[in-house]
Amino acid sequence: MTRTDPGCFGPQNSDDGMPGRREFLRAGLTGFTGMTLADLYRLQAAVPKTTRREKRAVILVWLRGGCSHLDTFDPKPLATSDYRGPYLPIDTKTPGIQLTELLPRLSQVSDKFALLRSVAHTGGGHPAGSLQVLSGDPAAADKTKPIFPDWMTIASHLRADPNQPIPNYVAVNPVDRYDSFTIAGPAYLGPSYEPFKVTGDPSKPNFRVPNIGLKNAEDAQRLTRRVQLRERLDGLRSELDQSGMMGAVDGFQAQALNLLTSSEAAAAFDLSKEKESVRERYGRNQWGQQCLMARRLVEAGVEIIATEFDGPLCGRVANWDDHAVNHHVFDAIKYRAPFFDQAVSALIEDVYSRGLDKQVLVIVTGEFGRTPRISYAPSSGGGVASGAKGTRQPGRDHWPRANTMLFSGGGIQTGQVIGATNRQGTDPISRRVGPGDFLATIYRHLQIDTEHTAITNFAGRPVPILAKGRPIAELAFRG
Repeated sequence: MTRTDPGCFGPQNSDDGMPGRREFLRAGLTGFTGMTLADLYRLQAAVPKTTRREKRAVILVWLRGGCSHLDTFDPKPLATSDYRGPYLPIDTKTPGIQLTELLPRLSQVSDKFALLRSVAHTGGGHPAGSLQVLSGDPAAADKTKPIFPDWMTIASHLRADPNQPIPNYVAVNPVDRYDSFTIAGPAYLGPSYEPFKVTGDPSKPNFRVPNIGLKNAEDAQRLTRRVQLRERLDGLRSELDQSGMMGAVDGFQAQALNLLTSSEAAAAFDLSKEKESVRERYGRNQWGQQCLMARRLVEAGVEIIATEFDGPLCGRVANWDDHAVNHHVFDAIKYRAPFFDQAVSALIEDVYSRGLDKQVLVIVTGEFGRTPRISYAPSSGGGVASGAKGTRQPGRDHWPRANTMLFSGGGIQTGQVIGATNRQGTDPISRRVGPGDFLATIYRHLQIDTEHTAITNFAGRPVPILAKGRPIAELAFRG
């Protein structure tokens, strides 16, 4: 028996991944009388929102642990051998832009993305670096949990639509933890703003998102009858309600019910509805299918999607943290690059070919780059991309002083590089950009006014959603 992820209702599932009837009824029926997704929607509705505009969406591809910028998006062929990796730069479709030879598919869609090569901050640990990038927390020291909401939560909070049958923030392999640290979350917005979480490997034949689109008509009918009974009881309170809140409650309960019974909601998560050729283009692996699901979700109306690239496709320690004790850094990057290159390039191509390139902004980044100078240490254990324990091997360590981010879609000016690092890749030498500018750029795309928007914290004080930072002007958003 397995349990669903904590972002769902929480019933146990049968061994084949399908919810058993008893478990479903326990979740669906008793849940509607306790704290359920409907209650979470209701709590969200209690806070005023900004005026909704046209649909906008962001897909964040998060490289947990930090990707080496030198060995991917910012090659340094003229650096000395103690900095330069073994991979040669290759020309791309865009004159003047080079990537490393490990990214041939991305090189062919370079006209559809922009590279920001001059990102820098002060968070040297995974928690601090993640919190700086995802929430704008300026602290350099690690924290066990965030004190500021991440941008995904804030954006969902400000743009949520109670009439939408699917939650506005979905995390496909959630961006939320690094070991025992929480690196993202709603903080003082409260747990009702957690994303709808999809866990597991969507490339597996038996993959299924729990509590979405019940196929058993009998269970759906039972749930509907139970809700109707609840509505009759609530009708007594509705007659006495002078605030209109009961009408809102009804709407949010209906939204939660839709997740369980709606064929529309079920279809959004159902990758089997895609052509085999499309699934193959993304890659029949976890990262590829995560990106394909993200594209399906934005087409279904979801605006905020975060998907994390980690796990077995990264190598032995299941992340991008390529210290020498963890991985042979160059073996690790070579191992994961084909999965990464295929998934991200397919997502970018699909966003443009399906006419989503103004609506959807795709961002690829991790918490920081890696040390330009190559280090050496004994491996702590053998496995994929790591020599046997004790083997001396190369690595790159944490490096918040320089990183590259990829932006695609969103109506931005693509086919360009913004900023630059020095010859060895250690520091920006032009157009240094900090986390605040990165976050302001996201909010700009989502049409959220960072200068005049604040959220009340636990102490009842309004806190600006962004302390500092301005949108990256070179991206030149259109519309």
